[in-house]
Order: sequence, then structure tokens, then C-alpha cells
Amino acid sequence: MHTLIFRTIAPYLASLMVLFSIFVLLRGHNEPGGGFIGGLIAASAFAIYGIACGVAPVRRALYFHPMAISGFGLLVSALSGAVSLFMDMPFLTGQWTEIDVLGLPVDISTVLAFDVGVYFVVVGSITSIALALEEREHA
Repeated sequence: MHTLIFRTIAPYLASLMVLFSIFVLLRGHNEPGGGFIGGLIAASAFAIYGIACGVAPVRRALYFHPMAISGFGLLVSALSGAVSLFMDMPFLTGQWTEIDVLGLPVDISTVLAFDVGVYFVVVGSITSIALALEEREHA
């Protein structure tokens, strides 16, 4: 599908979808959402952009190889689970702390780090599959 309207709208739609996926990722602790659903939304954005503009612009937009993004996410998730081992607690037990950012207290947790890791794993793996299918279709 290479219509002029779709090619024109796709970059803006993809940008909005990525922004919405980050919103879903960050609100996932108190309401429905989280890393998996946010990652699926972001991967769908890259798939739409790839269908409209081709694989090369998506690869340029990602900057890193999708499987490297996925591997980074797996590392982040594993490290967030390992933090609890240093506190003499079972693996993947949530740990919370508070830091000051510009004088404002901000709560951070290993649960959020785990969700961010899942987000990157899903974005990397699903985008890699979508790009491979799109390349094969045009080969």
C-alpha cells in the first residue's frame, strides 16, 4: 500500500503511537498496561511506518538493530531481577527507593525497570520479525 495519503500520514501516526506506547508503559503499574502492551503498540507503529515508507527508513529511525534492542531489554530485565538477590530476597522481588530530581522526590523501582526491559524485548523482537517479512515481500 503506497498511496500518497498513507505515506504522508504514516510518520505522524507512528510518532503518536510511540508516544502513546510510552504512556501505556509508564501507567501500567496502577492501571492496565505495562511493558508488553506498550511494546506491541510501538512495534505496530514501526510496522505501519515500514509498510508506508519501506524498510530502510525504519532501520534508520531505529538507529540500533532490532535484535540489539531486544538483547538490551533482556539484560535490563535480568538485572532488575538480580537487584533483589543483593538484598537477600528471592529473584524478581520488587525493590523501591526514592531519589531527588531537581528538589522533587521521585520513586523508582525494579518493577519499572523490569517493565522497561520487557518493552525493549517486545519492540526489538516484533519489529525484527515485521521488517524481515516486509523485506521478504519486496525481494
